[in-house]
Amino acid sequence: MDVIDLTDEYVKPFCVCLEDWSDEMREAGDLKQRWCEKMRQKGLRVKLARDDNGVVGGMIQYAPVEHSLVVGRGLYFIYCVWVHGHKSGRGDFQKRGMGKALLQAAEDDARQLGAKGMAAWGLLLPFWMKASWFKRQGYVHADRDGLRELVYKPFCDEARPPSWIKRDFRPPKVPGKVAVTAFVNGWCPVANLVYERAKRAAAEHGDQVELTTIDTTDRFALRSWGISDGVFVDGRSVQWGPPVPYEKIRRMLAKKVRKLPRRA
Repeated sequence: MDVIDLTDEYVKPFCVCLEDWSDEMREAGDLKQRWCEKMRQKGLRVKLARDDNGVVGGMIQYAPVEHSLVVGRGLYFIYCVWVHGHKSGRGDFQKRGMGKALLQAAEDDARQLGAKGMAAWGLLLPFWMKASWFKRQGYVHADRDGLRELVYKPFCDEARPPSWIKRDFRPPKVPGKVAVTAFVNGWCPVANLVYERAKRAAAEHGDQVELTTIDTTDRFALRSWGISDGVFVDGRSVQWGPPVPYEKIRRMLAKKVRKLPRRA
């Protein structure tokens, strides 16, 4: 196994989290690729792990915390560590040490770039991106937002813990219409997939559904709302967990539209 930097050869599979075999991931559009191009100008770093046959099985993406989803200074922030674990496509690469190798490579890189520490986030539940996994690698608690825990590893005494951006989330309702509010950052294909499905479902109802898209790669928008990704219908989230199927979003909007006051 070896760990390499992202090259042009691997940009497309990286932008779909190595799931280039998945029809579902293709629904997510090019938001991740556009995010990657924009964030590379702000210091985005990507490492890929290859097995002994040269097949890429894992990835890690991280950037200066000042341009990330959280508040901090002098750190690098890990958006995600992902090792392909599906039997479809390139196969299952989990339980081979790729995650640890990627994290170590990212930390070494951040140190060489002058970072004071590394920040990451994880879930308190035993699913993807577990906070407990980072803690086993030497990370400590920094902040918490619901089921999301922010952790960090200081590289020097001057390092200070990062914090979550505090939410001020009150998506407006629109009189006489169904309001769909979408926060779109681009870093995660799963979130992008839900957005693309919601956008397509909203378009079916013409002017009865008003879609507002908020680009949270804009730091001001991110700090103003305190949320990077999510789709909300009349202020209620449509997603907690795996990507919501298109038909479910379509039915949700149709039900809301039927309850609208009839037009004269």
